Amino acid sequence: MWIRSTVAYRTSFVLTVVGNLLLTGLDFVGILLMFSQVDSLGGWSLPEVAFLYGLSATAFGVADLTLGSMDALGGRIRDGSFDTLLVRPVPVLAQVGADHFALRRLGRITQGALVLGYGLFAADIDWTVPKALLVPVMLVSGAVIFGAVFVAGAAFQFLAQDAAEVQNAFTYGGTTLLQYPPSVFGKELVRGVTFVLPLAFVNWVPAAYVLERPYPVDLPQWAAFLPPLVALGFCALSGLAWRAGLRAYRSTGS
Repeated sequence: MWIRSTVAYRTSFVLTVVGNLLLTGLDFVGILLMFSQVDSLGGWSLPEVAFLYGLSATAFGVADLTLGSMDALGGRIRDGSFDTLLVRPVPVLAQVGADHFALRRLGRITQGALVLGYGLFAADIDWTVPKALLVPVMLVSGAVIFGAVFVAGAAFQFLAQDAAEVQNAFTYGGTTLLQYPPSVFGKELVRGVTFVLPLAFVNWVPAAYVLERPYPVDLPQWAAFLPPLVALGFCALSGLAWRAGLRAYRSTGS
């Protein structure tokens, strides 16, 4: 329904997608401005940072397209409209994800993919078969990890009811964090997004292997191939949190 309403006015839809692409591209423009003054950022060159940026932006864009409406759950809980989702013969999580589905978010995915293409072409990468196979694995696993963050944030809203900005701090804030090299952040922060909230497995850890860069936290080399397992484990935990939140939900009543 949302897709049909979006594409009903094709010119408006195209302009909206292009506008979204240009708006999200301002993030990378900021990085370009920084590199106009320096040769490297935390020891990483512009193509290498573009590689990180492209992986993070593209993976997040896919998750945002499919589950980006999760932050609206708090509003439905407060006004009682969430009850209507519970009586429909469709999984509640699917309904929440599809609520106000915004096809314009394709602009973010396109922009991230363009920057990723530049990074892959311009970065000095000694390609091997494992490295080449790891790139699509990173994209898929990264999208799943970000999706799990969206679901976990939505589960938290059953408790907090007005926590959209808290959720956005970990989703939109997380993708912004991952667009920069881990070497520019403190080790405690890097440890936190590696072992507590495993966002580092979206790009930092596997990209360090692909680009042959040292990772600030000591990890074995095979950790670069863990993103699929991390994504599955994080999905399982987020699913449990969602089910717990759903069971704890109490209607606003009349």
